[in-house]
Amino acid sequence: MSKPKIKFLWFFLTPKMRKNLLIELTIVVLALTAVASNQARLPDLTYEGIEIKEAWIPMPDGVRLAVSLFMPADRDQSAKFPVLLEYLPYRKDESRKGRFAVFSYFVARGYVVARVDIRGTGASQGKLIEYEYTNQELKDGEMVIDWLSKQPWSTGKVGMFGISWGAFNSIQMAMRNPPALKAIVALMGTDDLFHDDVHFIDGMMHVDSYEFGQDLANILPAPPDYFLDEAYFRKRFDTEPWLLIYKRHQRDGQFWNRASLNSNYSSIKIPTFVIGGWYDGYRDSVPRMLEKLEAPVKGIVGPWAHAWPHQPYPEPGIEWRHEAVRWFDYWLKGNDTGIMDEPRLAVYVRKWHPPGVVEKVPGYWRWEKGWPIDRTQKLALYAHADHSLSCFKSKEGNGQTHRLRYIPTVGVEAAGNVNWWGDFAWDQRGTDAYSLVYDTEPLEKDLEILGFPRAILYVSADVPQAHWIVRLSDVAPDGTVTQVAGAGLNGAHRKSAEKPEALVPGQVYKLEFDLHFTSWVFPKGHRLRLAVNNAIWPMIWPTPFAMTTTMAVDGLNASHVVLPVIPQSELSQPNFLPPAKDPELPGYGALKIDDETISGYAEIRRIERNPLLFQTRIVASGADGSFYPWAKIKYWEKIVHEAQDNDPARARVTGKNRYTIELEGRTVTVEAELSLTSDRQNFYYKYIRRAMENGKLIREKTWEEIIPRDHQ
Repeated sequence: MSKPKIKFLWFFLTPKMRKNLLIELTIVVLALTAVASNQARLPDLTYEGIEIKEAWIPMPDGVRLAVSLFMPADRDQSAKFPVLLEYLPYRKDESRKGRFAVFSYFVARGYVVARVDIRGTGASQGKLIEYEYTNQELKDGEMVIDWLSKQPWSTGKVGMFGISWGAFNSIQMAMRNPPALKAIVALMGTDDLFHDDVHFIDGMMHVDSYEFGQDLANILPAPPDYFLDEAYFRKRFDTEPWLLIYKRHQRDGQFWNRASLNSNYSSIKIPTFVIGGWYDGYRDSVPRMLEKLEAPVKGIVGPWAHAWPHQPYPEPGIEWRHEAVRWFDYWLKGNDTGIMDEPRLAVYVRKWHPPGVVEKVPGYWRWEKGWPIDRTQKLALYAHADHSLSCFKSKEGNGQTHRLRYIPTVGVEAAGNVNWWGDFAWDQRGTDAYSLVYDTEPLEKDLEILGFPRAILYVSADVPQAHWIVRLSDVAPDGTVTQVAGAGLNGAHRKSAEKPEALVPGQVYKLEFDLHFTSWVFPKGHRLRLAVNNAIWPMIWPTPFAMTTTMAVDGLNASHVVLPVIPQSELSQPNFLPPAKDPELPGYGALKIDDETISGYAEIRRIERNPLLFQTRIVASGADGSFYPWAKIKYWEKIVHEAQDNDPARARVTGKNRYTIELEGRTVTVEAELSLTSDRQNFYYKYIRRAMENGKLIREKTWEEIIPRDHQ
């Protein structure tokens, strides 16, 4: 009803009728407010000198976000503290134990730490955000920061920090520069959502267990009651799956640039501390931000995968929170901690280790003044017809070409268990057997590289769509091959990832692109290997055409790689503290999984090859479980990648996952099934969600869509 009509009706009401209507409306509003106010939440808690207080943060539209405030228990009631914010969808209540361990360090050093569930997730109200890093999420974040700055226990100065999602939106909130946000610390995040994140790795189609599992984790009901009511179904369960949304956006552009720092580095005006790891897929952002930010910036790159450096995987760890406290003390408290007098970059220089998982990475720490490193020397290594690799380049002639038949199921050794350019890759010989491979002579002395190796390829394909994958490896005298760096390029993105163009069959293209950020010392007696092929599966979805590609070697246009070589120098080392022992919060713990063979994150459990049918099937699965004072939660997942060498267009990913929430007198189960298949023209998406209580199906919803392939 329009406002003029409302005014018109109000005019004809008697005074008594107007009064009664206002009373009824007031009762309705109060009733709705009471329902919202009575939403269950965890009790406040005091343990080991830390008080955890639960509160609501109101948004302008009436939605309230749930916050856990970690505060010094013995604080004077008149005391004021700077506030550190972690802002996530990853359910603060179920994460209370883990975050108690992380946050306790900051609380003991004079900070209040706020953990906030993003709108529509965990204990927060409202409809689930549409996808990662929406404008709504970031607008709410500004309101959260403003609220934290105005509390009676706050100095008015807020810092933001986090790992993964918390690093992403720390960077994105810094781009918006809310007045109370004074500094950030971002661990394992990126400045480029399209190229570096997990949805289109290097601009190429990717589907993994995180993307699939995220769709189910997002829509779990609010703790601690996990009610399956109509409000829950409307605001969470029935919302469109994120994976479907991402796969509609197969090229770079506004959808990804909305929250990507690389589109506007000058937007950040506040001090920024970035931390990355050599076995994490987001490490490239550290040197780029050191080089391009105009605000004060520092960086650390250590020997870690996607993990907190004080809880390292792999070793050695450091007490990064000590450095973060020094950073926040400087910018939020005005204390001169000396952190700004130190070099801008601390880097862990990796020494050789065998392929596969190692518990401790050999190497050493070193300070660098910043990025780029002035003393870097460029070493070009050229591919030759005899499959050697050397710094010699022919000064004349067109050289020769090497041909390679495309095998779409190649690459599992290069992708490793985690299925991205992070974590540990396996021995590369399995993938190298189906690649163009070029080796140097054994080195006469150690050779260190640090930076982005650059690939320059002169290539062609006999079809309109192809990817090129380049890997740099260390070949030990015993033949084992350890991957040092790698990257891929979608051939259609050779000019622009926003405006892809099909290849012209038979035409030779010069492709130039950086491999991902790396550090390595190749030992004396080892060889360097350059390997090039057209698949890294199951990390990257196969391109649809059977094909043969060519690559130029020798001659003026020889394909080559340019290495960032670092001469030896006598630079000083940072003196990082070892990880501190964290307190344990009682009442929370891990459940034993019935099948220990799948315990933990989803990892590759089986690789099934059928050479008679030219088929390969890769099965990854995992299971986990935790208990809390109010519930037990078990999680199970399985994801299967299937592809055919004789028909690359026919690829398939299927998956199933399930959360089982055991409460007193009730069991809530939320599960999902995914099928994503392809032919030459399209992807075919089907996704089913189910919600059950005590084994009875309460709701089922299905999404089906045909998504045209857009140069993928």
